[in-house]
Amino acid sequence: MDLRIFTEPQQGASYDTLLSVAKATEELGYDAFFRSDHYLRMGAVDGLPGPTDAWITLAGLARETKRIRLGTLMTAGTFRLPGVLAIQVAQVDQMSGGRVELGLGAGWYEEEHTAYGIPFPKEKFSRLEEQLAIVTGLWSTPVGRTFDFDGVHYQLKDSPALPKPAQRRIPVLIGGHGTQRTPRLAARFADEFNIPFASVDDTERQFGRVREAAEAHGRKPDEIVYSNALVACVGKDDAEVARRAAVIGREVDELKANGLAGSPDEVVDKIGRYREVGSSRIYLQILDLHDLHDLDHLELIASRVQSQLG
Repeated sequence: MDLRIFTEPQQGASYDTLLSVAKATEELGYDAFFRSDHYLRMGAVDGLPGPTDAWITLAGLARETKRIRLGTLMTAGTFRLPGVLAIQVAQVDQMSGGRVELGLGAGWYEEEHTAYGIPFPKEKFSRLEEQLAIVTGLWSTPVGRTFDFDGVHYQLKDSPALPKPAQRRIPVLIGGHGTQRTPRLAARFADEFNIPFASVDDTERQFGRVREAAEAHGRKPDEIVYSNALVACVGKDDAEVARRAAVIGREVDELKANGLAGSPDEVVDKIGRYREVGSSRIYLQILDLHDLHDLDHLELIASRVQSQLG
């Protein structure tokens, strides 16, 4: 079971904070550092010092880390034109020596679009399908050949399809709870399917839909990695769990029901239930980054949870 660290910087984190978390992620033996792609805080937080851009952040981390994978859950398709995104991600992959992964979604948070003057189209899912086709098509076009695309939303003509990533293929993550279109899109494009903040039962059902869609598309279902994203709130004792829950404005019982909360042994048991339904990777959503006063949370999970998972 791979454990990855997943941060939400729009809630309040500078680049220096994220760098410290990424370095701790690497030093403690986690598999990857991922971040959200949002420009506006959510909930009753001030969001200070303000948003950081996902791909600028990852470009910096690409030069300041050596081992961990780096990526997004999920880059918003509304934020970037697909040709530009393909260039950005390929460049960061080169900068990292081939450690980048791209999670790409349709975009959903209308308020951040309004706040920063970003168009919020109604037909986001059909745009996402074209974006995935363009990004992956540009990367896979042989050097010396050109790439064309004639879609409803995007048209490319005689693109040199450069630069190329360092990796032969950058892993593409697709995720969500949609029961029909999302599994079909994952079957067509995904190297990994991620379901965020879902119960074990809902996870099992959604993984089943993706497996069925993969077979219908002519792919072996096991070609796809299946993963979860879940909020983490782990403590050595009840008091520490309660303190961490309070800092992020959540109730312990609710976190135990909907996330990975409690003692290390409780969390290991819960992760085991996700593994039984096919999950091989967990993105641990770490919400308390403010002032870096709780990096020992990452150390506790590494020493008392990750060590038991093998």
